Amino acid sequence: MELEALVTHSVGTSNTGSDMTDIMVVDLESFVHVELDMENNGISEVGNNLSALNEALFLNEEEEEEEDEDESGDDSGTDHFNSEKSGTRLQRSERPAGGNSNVPDTFQTSHLLFYERFRAYQDYMLGDCKPSEVQAFTADYLEKVVEPCDWQALWSTDVFDVLVEVRDVDFKDLKACVRLVLPLQCDTRGCDLTEEAMKVLLGDSGDKVPLQQLQVVYVLSGDFDQTALAVEHLRFFYDHIWRQWDEEDEDDFDYFVRCVEPRLRLYYDVLEDRVPAGLVAEYRSLLRSCSLCFQQFTVLRSGLSTDSDSELDNVSMVEGLQLYDQLETLRRKLHIFENPLLRYVLGYKGNVPQQCVQSRGPRPSGVKGVHVVTASCSSMQLQSLLSDRLLPLCCSEDTEIQFHRDPLSAVEVCHEGDVVVVLPGVYTVSRSIFLPDSITIEGFGLPDEVVIEKKNKGDSFVESTGANVSMSNIKFIQHDAIEGILCVRQGTVHMENCVLQCETTGVIVRNSARLTMNMCDLYGSKGAGVEIYPGSVCSLVGNGIHHCKDGILIKDFADELDVMPAIIMENNVIHNNEGYGVILVKANSGEQQGVPADPSEDEPAGPADSQPGGSAALLSSSSSAQSESTEARPDSESSGTDAASSSGRKWHFNRQLSRSKEPSCSRAVQDLMQHQIFVSIQGNQFRRNGMGDFGTFFY
Repeated sequence: MELEALVTHSVGTSNTGSDMTDIMVVDLESFVHVELDMENNGISEVGNNLSALNEALFLNEEEEEEEDEDESGDDSGTDHFNSEKSGTRLQRSERPAGGNSNVPDTFQTSHLLFYERFRAYQDYMLGDCKPSEVQAFTADYLEKVVEPCDWQALWSTDVFDVLVEVRDVDFKDLKACVRLVLPLQCDTRGCDLTEEAMKVLLGDSGDKVPLQQLQVVYVLSGDFDQTALAVEHLRFFYDHIWRQWDEEDEDDFDYFVRCVEPRLRLYYDVLEDRVPAGLVAEYRSLLRSCSLCFQQFTVLRSGLSTDSDSELDNVSMVEGLQLYDQLETLRRKLHIFENPLLRYVLGYKGNVPQQCVQSRGPRPSGVKGVHVVTASCSSMQLQSLLSDRLLPLCCSEDTEIQFHRDPLSAVEVCHEGDVVVVLPGVYTVSRSIFLPDSITIEGFGLPDEVVIEKKNKGDSFVESTGANVSMSNIKFIQHDAIEGILCVRQGTVHMENCVLQCETTGVIVRNSARLTMNMCDLYGSKGAGVEIYPGSVCSLVGNGIHHCKDGILIKDFADELDVMPAIIMENNVIHNNEGYGVILVKANSGEQQGVPADPSEDEPAGPADSQPGGSAALLSSSSSAQSESTEARPDSESSGTDAASSSGRKWHFNRQLSRSKEPSCSRAVQDLMQHQIFVSIQGNQFRRNGMGDFGTFFY
């Protein structure tokens, strides 16, 4: 009876499924002496309940394991390929309104953000592939995400857009096997296409078209979102990233890090107006030249015979070597443009055609002009202006006075020898100010009272090509710029008692130009405060240059016999710049390896010294031969050296670091006085410049 009660209690407890301990006391081995016919019903019921409970427990464990696997797989990248389809997440690219388009709309995928393309190429498409593996990695990526068949797309070329249906995809050759959707649906540009003509065109290509020429037709279900994105990534890659000569590179570097990322960043920098128009034009010109040179080199190489010793083949071999050297030079220049750091440091040298204004010369009548700029003024201001400036300027009868509401309108009508007097106020201009003639612009008051502010985007604020231009007592404020606040392209500019609040780079002194800047305050530049090019003449006296990336940047280039600049630096205060106070950018030539180091200048390298060294190594990586020579140079050779050039044409200036926290660095200044680039350097103060007072940047 006790056993029967125990079994009954166990069965009742198992029905509730709430206590495992009560169920587990039922052990068949402990009840072998019980007659089966007496307990058959109870035991069978217990067994059934145990089986049901075990199934429920195992099912819960399997569900928990599946959830854990799903959670752990979120970071593996598989969600990019297997996202749930709950309607499309992409926008529709509609045809122009009012047109006679006969084709359906497609997915809008051309406006992807930088980080979206960056993540797709790095995480899914290219990874850490080498140049020779790019097509294989790309094919593998497309095979995972592109629907193999039964989707419609527009076959788009420069001449037509035709609706086709994809029947198969050849991922290895990056082509799709298609057929026309009938009746024919197409848009043409400058030609007429018939159904028969399109069939012949497809037949000649074996019914295959390049995948990057397809635009996936818009579908609301979301079934083809990944296909549309993958085709867009492929098209963008071969249009803007891939270069024909990339596969010629050796497989000793990560293709994404070396080529894809910098080219992608350059594309978006240009798209968002963060690169000067002149630099963009020069980069595109270099790209075209490099493509043409590579095609010529490829044709010449394919025509050479390895077993032939004919004179014609020998001549072709010499021509091929010349083309190869030319190609390597062009590729190196492209690499400089594509690298953000090198692009900032080196800039572009050519005087790319700007929005230049022709010089007007003297007035035909010989009359001198005085232009007064003011929106409104009081009688006291007018009386003061008349007595202090207008009467001295108009002492002769051959003087004409004009009034303007803004400085830009005054400058645009100036002739040679005119004077522009700007009364106190804040003046906003929307375009660049071009100074093609020798004129004088002066503020009638303190610089903080006479403010000229530029807000709209543009390559520069003020560009001067006049023979003798003077500016004084004015504050210039720059916004949304992509180039310097003042660019002296040619001629001479005298600037005194001005304030320059920069946005990108500060003052640029081009080849053969001259700048005299006295008692000015320059700050806020994201590049260098003053950029000095070879062959220029620059006099800086009594200025403050601070809170810029670098204070003064002096440029040299490897492929030119540049004339030394003439620089005067006296009584300037250069402080609180992120990089160096004064930095020279220079090509890393073998000529510098033989320059002995001065043992007296050796100092232990501190933490700040390691940063310039790393930058120099990065810069010199643009050429493999130069990179090896840079790495072979010991650190001691980068301290103070003799900078006199044996040729007298090229100039050298090796890195000198001052870790002194004193207001000035007399030892470094004393060493710099030996260099011919400085006509005079004295009385300058350097404070709290992040990487040191003086340095050299090798590339």
